[in-house]
Amino acid sequence: MKLSFAATRGWAVRFSLLLLLLGGLSGSLPAQAAHGISLDGHLKYGADFQRFAYTSEKAVVGGTLTLHSLGTFDKMNPYTLKGTPPDLLAGLLFETLTIQSMDEPFAQYGLLAKDIQVAADGLSVTYQLHEQARFSDGTPVTAEDVVYSFNVLRSDKAHPLYQSYWQDIKAVQALDKMRVRFEFSQKNRELPMITGEMPVLNRAFYAKYPFEKGDLTVPVGSGPYVVEAFDPGKSITYRRNAQYWGKALPVRRGQYNYARIVVKYFKDPVVALEGFKAGEFDFIFENNSKQWARDYVGEKFDQGRIRKESLPHKQGAGMQGWIFNLRRPLFQDKRVRQALTLALDFEWSNENLFHNQYRRSDSYFSNSDLAAQGKPAAEELALLEPLRGQLDPAVFAAVQPPPSTAAPGSLRANLRRAAELLKEAGWQLGGDGLLSKGGQPFKVEMLLSSPAFERVMAPYAANLKKLGVELNYRTVDLSLYQRRLDSFDFDMVVHTFAQSQSPGNEQRDMWQSASADIQGSRNLIGLKDPAVDALVEKIIYAESREALRTACRALDRVLLAGHYLVPNWYLNYYRVAYWHHLQRPEQLPLYYSAEGWLFSWWIRDPALAPQPSLSKEKP
Repeated sequence: MKLSFAATRGWAVRFSLLLLLLGGLSGSLPAQAAHGISLDGHLKYGADFQRFAYTSEKAVVGGTLTLHSLGTFDKMNPYTLKGTPPDLLAGLLFETLTIQSMDEPFAQYGLLAKDIQVAADGLSVTYQLHEQARFSDGTPVTAEDVVYSFNVLRSDKAHPLYQSYWQDIKAVQALDKMRVRFEFSQKNRELPMITGEMPVLNRAFYAKYPFEKGDLTVPVGSGPYVVEAFDPGKSITYRRNAQYWGKALPVRRGQYNYARIVVKYFKDPVVALEGFKAGEFDFIFENNSKQWARDYVGEKFDQGRIRKESLPHKQGAGMQGWIFNLRRPLFQDKRVRQALTLALDFEWSNENLFHNQYRRSDSYFSNSDLAAQGKPAAEELALLEPLRGQLDPAVFAAVQPPPSTAAPGSLRANLRRAAELLKEAGWQLGGDGLLSKGGQPFKVEMLLSSPAFERVMAPYAANLKKLGVELNYRTVDLSLYQRRLDSFDFDMVVHTFAQSQSPGNEQRDMWQSASADIQGSRNLIGLKDPAVDALVEKIIYAESREALRTACRALDRVLLAGHYLVPNWYLNYYRVAYWHHLQRPEQLPLYYSAEGWLFSWWIRDPALAPQPSLSKEKP
């Protein structure tokens, strides 16, 4: 579960940072509670709670938080398909009916809504809005704004993701000025919580400025910040709204403590890192193991002026991999996909490139109890047996780990097996050493969004060359990268299928046949498999945690048996660095993104902030 599209970054590029992990199902109905709701009927925080435990009473308001981003932006609507919005726009300007707790498996508490009532039959949920809720222009947030938001986001004016995610929501109705009811077409335990995640838009603003226009007109939201200034492609400044209606709410106390938040844009991650160390911005989340091991050193780190931390978390890792686009005829044969998977020497890369920081991705639900293990249990077989005629026999055997070169294995043995598979698939070595089939050479393009990945691709390309496969890897700017992903214009691409602790409706957009031809969907693989479709429905309509676990493990087996990607690697902690004027709460959340928790931090003394040095490289 959890639709976090456009919360901070473009979903396809930085999605894994933004999916706040969820979880915990056991009851047949979501909890019914005035101030909060959960999937398992339990809430950590009572109706009289004062703040989340991962915030701090010591937090003070003031100062400027400066962050960075890569690429550019060209629109101010984070909910449409075309174009790129500024970082943080959705999360700082727009609010939802409920907000998720970061230290519970999956629980939501009222934000714009002060009261949540789930019908006894589970077929509707009613929200009572806070009377004091206001947009930044001072106008009240009403039930009609909620109705408008649902209708426009589910229309063809918005990103197509919403249509599939909300397909079981039948109708929405304003009962009066402050009450709104969502009705469901069928019972689905996630739906009451999914409706709570919906961003509430200002109906009057979009009546004046068409929702689909896609320009740089600054929107009106109800969130804690407003846009103060921006320079397209260079920077954007958010100012804390002094009249923000919700600052005294328990779900907001100790959060959004910065007087201003500035995002500076850089074209290159290497230049950005140097800018960070020079004091150009305050906080960085590092996803490059080489840079983490070698470049986060020096006098400023030794003196404690810059702090380097590994922050543990409890969320699942999903699956990162090099995806095969099944829309390309080249990848229709599973033996070809298997062969290309055998050419990755993860053990060598982890030792020589990654400083042994990573674990191998071995499941589409890595680092969680939802991952398939061993042979299918009886409960899994109950789901798989009716589909046996549509499934690979490997689904019913023990789950096989990704190919390894650890002893007694070897890269030579893996490449030998890969060559056999390619030969079985009809590919033959030609006079120039390249494989060919019907006179066509075996050439593949890997699309990259960052040059940092090129050093990872080089040894993989060298291994493929030994098989006669020509792999070309190409780094493009982020806006072009996003457009090509949205239109499925690639052979292979690096991508993470992030997973929550409670997978649900979002699985349709990742795997089901109906999403394969919808531009902008997360079905980048292009899967069209009736068996996968059926298992996704089992996940969505699971009525207990045990049933959900069984359905996820069954789906995991089917996806793994299909060899739809080359499994990569994951971490169970975040690598972050920040300047010493930033202070964080002592207690870490459990299910969080590093950047999401940053908004519970504060600036303890603005005078400690560095004075950025002049640089020849400009963001």
